Amino acid sequence: MDKWTPSLVEARLAEAAFVLKRLPEPRRQGYFSTWPEIVHSFADKVGQEPKPMRVLPSPQAISRMEETLTWTACLEPVDGKIVWMRAHGERWKSICWTVGLQRSAAHQHWLYGLCVISLRLNRRRFNRNLSKRRVIELAGGA
Repeated sequence: MDKWTPSLVEARLAEAAFVLKRLPEPRRQGYFSTWPEIVHSFADKVGQEPKPMRVLPSPQAISRMEETLTWTACLEPVDGKIVWMRAHGERWKSICWTVGLQRSAAHQHWLYGLCVISLRLNRRRFNRNLSKRRVIELAGGA
């Protein structure tokens, strides 16, 4: 990627959250069943709801997700939590209740987190003592 912007970072985080949801559940080792597999007849299946087909993500998507999971390590815990909750599609109301911030403050923390990630991906140096508003302006997220 030539130049990372906060919107590209947001899209990549949303993709990583979507891939993470589609991964199969981990199975516990050592547990198995000795019962034979049940074969349902047509009459048994008539009133049942069809099982949704689960599409597994591609290996490239999993690799991008694994790379993306490390991006929030450089953020403050509150900022990282807001960024990931937003990537998972949480509503602002539930995010505000979880982190204990007002909507405007939570939005500023989210935008600040995206801008810090984009600045780090672009290998741009910035002073950590700068205000959130200045970092957002520096990254072009305003």
